[in-house]
Amino acid sequence: MHPTTSTPAPLSSRPPGHGASGGSGRRPPFPPPPALVVVAHGSRDPRALSTVRALLDRVRALRPGLPVHLGHIELNEPLLPDTLAGLHARGTGSAVLVPLLFGRGYHVKQDIPETAAASPLPTRVAAPLGPHPLLVDALHARLTEAGWRTPADGATRRASAVVLAAAGSRDPESRTDTARTADLLAQRLGVPVVPAYASTAAPTVSEALRALAAEGRRRVAVASCFTAPGRFATECAAASPWVTAAPLGTHPAMARLLLHRYTRARTAPVLTPA
Repeated sequence: MHPTTSTPAPLSSRPPGHGASGGSGRRPPFPPPPALVVVAHGSRDPRALSTVRALLDRVRALRPGLPVHLGHIELNEPLLPDTLAGLHARGTGSAVLVPLLFGRGYHVKQDIPETAAASPLPTRVAAPLGPHPLLVDALHARLTEAGWRTPADGATRRASAVVLAAAGSRDPESRTDTARTADLLAQRLGVPVVPAYASTAAPTVSEALRALAAEGRRRVAVASCFTAPGRFATECAAASPWVTAAPLGTHPAMARLLLHRYTRARTAPVLTPA
């Protein structure tokens, strides 16, 4: 005669004290999400700080309950090390740092990872905002707001172009990222888009405008690949002969892009303290 076997009762019918969820029979609470720390460069122009704070408010509105914080590389408070120290002191489990920068320059590749690794708070670092279609959405929208209209006839199209004004970097990967953003914007607009820079890299915005004029491009707009008003955005606008887009600021696509980079980086390796 074979021994009697019994089928285990389902978890829902087992008495208290049985099962993986412990005596209460309740599931353990989900851990809180990592804090999102937006890393801005910083600026002496007071409009920059107010713009970045308003952008973070848009992010909070899109993701209620997500802890969203700000840290600066320089010039403004709070500085990034202070933000990370404060989060650690309050018992925050971890953070994802999202650079409010548009390419892989020195700050993205050196400053931010080194600051993160020096912090006792476990952190991950996201990619910069560009290149990405959401960035192109914001650039296109700002150009349209400024008066840009894609030309319908061939003659006007051949006389049209856009200069993509960016901050500039000595890092070739940063220039590659800006060029890729310019290519994506050109596909959207149907006219050439030339990357140009406010400092460090070439061509400057003025040089790009002169080169386009020499080609017979008389209908040239300037797209501002800047987060907020400041010296670079002001100088680039002053060089423009026609339509100049406003900085990207609080455009909804910028808030969505910050959250996209945050979500993608949540599975990246944690930077451990040095």
